[in-house]
Amino acid sequence: YVCVDCTICCCRFLQSGAEAVDACTWHHYYVNGRDTSLEDFLDPEILDTLALKTKEVLQKVKLVSPEKPVWLGETSSAYGGGAVGLSDTFAAGFMWLDKLGLAATLGLDVVMRQVLIGSGSYHLVDDNLDPLPDYWLSLLYKTLVGPEVLRVEFSSLARSKTVRLYLHCSTRLRYQRGAVTLMSLNLSEKPASVCLPPLTPPLTVDAFILQPGEGGLYSRSVQLNGALLKMEDDQTLPDLSASRLPPSDRLQLPAFSLAFFVLTDAKAAACL
Repeated sequence: YVCVDCTICCCRFLQSGAEAVDACTWHHYYVNGRDTSLEDFLDPEILDTLALKTKEVLQKVKLVSPEKPVWLGETSSAYGGGAVGLSDTFAAGFMWLDKLGLAATLGLDVVMRQVLIGSGSYHLVDDNLDPLPDYWLSLLYKTLVGPEVLRVEFSSLARSKTVRLYLHCSTRLRYQRGAVTLMSLNLSEKPASVCLPPLTPPLTVDAFILQPGEGGLYSRSVQLNGALLKMEDDQTLPDLSASRLPPSDRLQLPAFSLAFFVLTDAKAAACL
């Protein structure tokens, strides 16, 4: 969801006032929170609309101010305050993680989430300040994913609309140089697998697999590698522990899951 008039106004401003701002920002939501559905939150075609809108904005800004960065200045799943019973549940994580991965791939340096607390149904923490699923997803993203974007290649036979992948250098706060993090989404009710390139010796992989808590996709809680994520106390986050996978040429994605796979000894040249 993009206000075209706002985009036009932004471009008119940049024609004369570009030097007064650090970046051009715009807002994006996928659907109307008042009449959306669970199916919309899992629809690859709806997720792909972000790429179309982003390219439109980038093109307009480039025409009048080629050097000006473009940021996603306000964004979430559904406009109108979010979708009740969806925007604060596990289901919303598919839109959120895909947006983070796709925005980085398209060259957006900054993504500003709407909103931390209150203001509709798309908040990251509830009224008791307990984290909701997208908070845990955001925390894992910041913990594992570095700023360098890498390319993921699919074979023509393996390409799938319901499995979406994004690859980054891993953050050096937690992993050594050369490590890479594969962000994975399985939008299907069936398990899926991702093939790794044949390497000798096989890569060591740390897995962080997110699945819904009680209530399925409508759950307001999330499990990490089978353990429910919750605060230790009012101030202490839990340990976000990986599951070390045995050597294999495939990564397994459970049905309706979100995952971060860290290839700790990939020694990717771009990440050294």
